Formats: sequence, structure tokens, C-alpha cells
Amino acid sequence: MAATMASVGRLEEEALRRKVGLKALREKTGRKDKEDGEPKTKQLREGEGEGKKHRELRLQNYVPEDENLKRRRVPQAQPVAVEEKVKEQLEVAKPEPNTEEVDLANLAPQKPDWDLKRDVAKKLEELEKQTQGAIAELIRERLEGQDSLASAVDTTTEQEACDSK
Repeated sequence: MAATMASVGRLEEEALRRKVGLKALREKTGRKDKEDGEPKTKQLREGEGEGKKHRELRLQNYVPEDENLKRRRVPQAQPVAVEEKVKEQLEVAKPEPNTEEVDLANLAPQKPDWDLKRDVAKKLEELEKQTQGAIAELIRERLEGQDSLASAVDTTTEQEACDSK
């Protein structure tokens, strides 16, 4: 038992030394507390009861039976009528009717395959050049194979007549 008393005394001495050290540290840093060395938070809690007024009790969800407490009850909140606001917003958001009707025929292309023709046009030009070159080469070969120019012209006209039929 004596050993425990001695340890308690030693612990109290250490606590006092820490209090003194903390007080000295506060004085160095410029903090001003009460003289007994209590922190500011404790001082504020103690000071609330002395100088500060208690807040008024307001009962929002509790229905008291006592008449004194019934006076402190907060009246039930009434929901705001939103029908008028919603009607106004709907009227404002309503689009005006479009008097000019859009003709779908003007929006649609004249021919449904115009884009395909546009994309193929470059390839067709290249093929047309190759076709003209091949026709010219065939004509030269025929001319070389025949003796006279007149007979070549006759065969070409005959060939064109056959192609046109």
C-alpha cells in the first residue's frame, strides 16, 4: 500500500511539473490564460454559464403536453403552392408554332444516288482516258494491217455503224 501511495505522489509531482512547464510555454508564446493554467477551451466552457444567455428552446418535432412548452413550439411549415410557378414555366417553355412548313422534297436530293455518282466521278474520268487510249491503239493496229487509208476508213465507219446498232 505504501508503494502505491509513493507512486501516486510521484505521478502528482510529474503532473505539477508538466503544468508549470506548459504555463511557462504559454507565457513565452504570448497566450494568456487563467492563472491556474487551464487551457482556453476550459475557460470558455466555464464562461458560457456566467455571461452568455441560453438559447431559446424551439420545439420543431416534439409535441409537448405542458402549456409553457406549447408556446415554444414552432408552427408546422406549409408547403408552397408550386402549381402557379410550374404553369408559368411551362408557358414560357412552350415553343411557338412554326407557321412555315418545311417541304421535305426540297431537303431530299433530286436523285438518291447523287453521292455515289460524285464519289465515282474521278474513277470514271480515269477509266475514260484509258478507254480512249485503248481505242486509239486499236485503230493504229488496224491501219498498220491494211494497205490503203481508204479501206481503213471504210472499216472504221462499218465498225461504228455496227456498234451503234
